[in-house]
Amino acid sequence: MKIKSHVMSAFLAGALATTAFSGVHAAEDTIKVGVLHSLSGTMAISETTLKDAMLMLIEEQNKKGGLLGKKLEAVVVDPASDWPLFAEKARELISVNKVAAVFGCWTSSSRKSVLPVFEELNSLLFYPVQYEGEESSRNIFYTGAAPNQQAIPAVDYLMNTEGVERFVLEGTDYVYPRTTNKILEAYLIAKGIPKEDIMINYTPFGFSDWQTEVAKIKEFGSAGKKTAVVSTINGDANVPFYKELGNKGIKATDIPVVAFSVGEEELAGLDTKPLVGHLAAWNYFQSVDAPVNAEFIKQWHAFTKNDKRVTNDPMEAAYIGFNAWVKAVEAAGTTDTDAVLDTIIGTSVPNLSGGYSTVMPNHHITKPVLIGEIQEDGQFEIVQQTPAVVGDEWSDYLPDSKDLISDWRKPMSCGNFNVATGKCGGKGS
Repeated sequence: MKIKSHVMSAFLAGALATTAFSGVHAAEDTIKVGVLHSLSGTMAISETTLKDAMLMLIEEQNKKGGLLGKKLEAVVVDPASDWPLFAEKARELISVNKVAAVFGCWTSSSRKSVLPVFEELNSLLFYPVQYEGEESSRNIFYTGAAPNQQAIPAVDYLMNTEGVERFVLEGTDYVYPRTTNKILEAYLIAKGIPKEDIMINYTPFGFSDWQTEVAKIKEFGSAGKKTAVVSTINGDANVPFYKELGNKGIKATDIPVVAFSVGEEELAGLDTKPLVGHLAAWNYFQSVDAPVNAEFIKQWHAFTKNDKRVTNDPMEAAYIGFNAWVKAVEAAGTTDTDAVLDTIIGTSVPNLSGGYSTVMPNHHITKPVLIGEIQEDGQFEIVQQTPAVVGDEWSDYLPDSKDLISDWRKPMSCGNFNVATGKCGGKGS
């Protein structure tokens, strides 16, 4: 365990804008909350649900009396799966709509597009989706999984439980898959997997012609060694990918797929029978057996007026981030960014697995890691669950990152402190 793990362990021990809100309030009597998710384009399949989840959370908070004696007002914008447009919409939310905080983004491309805006305007973004790490911003809270909270435990499961010896790292061509796979390749090699037993491939967003790619996977898996696909395919490209697996007769018993961006929402549009037994790694599944989860699902069905609407992992991350923000604002007595930054580190709020998630000094949170098998009904049977894991912002397996830590508490207030040189400003991958 390297120095940064000790630091965290020690701490742990100690488009068109529309406005939706409950009731009618004068602008000065509300606290505005930005919701920045794609409601059109290739990512709408995943992000629309997060917009709805945020509206539900805001409605529930207003039922409790709002925040600081005011009602919350959601300001919803559609950046339309267009990464530069995310930055424009973020600036609009902060500068024009005067939101107190923003909850949004899915892809790392969208997050990296808005990051300079949040830093320039000193506002807060709560980012609810798993990502590649290699980043820590004073103005962003990463409530989805870092690689050590999803990708690495998933690969460990494949090696230790499934006996996998060959790996296909299949991803959409953008930041998250490329960096995650860079980390995974280094990790697999460190674990003794030969480089020739690792195949890496990328396809564009919205890719649909999977025949050739799936044929390559099938051929790679025919070498006599147990083979698995580690999928960082994002958005609506997942639908034809899984369909082609079924067309080619690739079953989970032959070449299991473990996905990092496929949950209950994405499976809702698929015939899941050919997919039974394939895997996903998340920090939450709807099938989690916990009273707090049962209540959350009940609220979701009531809010959407649809008992068939599923919950998923990024919804839980949004739930954790929103409640942590609310708690920090209450402690600060204001929505002022600097004041909230002072109170939010160390804040613990319930997760949906029956435990708690804590906001750490690196602006990541603690989360259990769950491996789930796809069932015929589109849900997941949980086959493995770890204790809570601290999100690691800088990878142990990349040479430019292994000595870096992030600690946004004063006096350090640094996102890339190099423990070898003792200086802030070390550079990651």
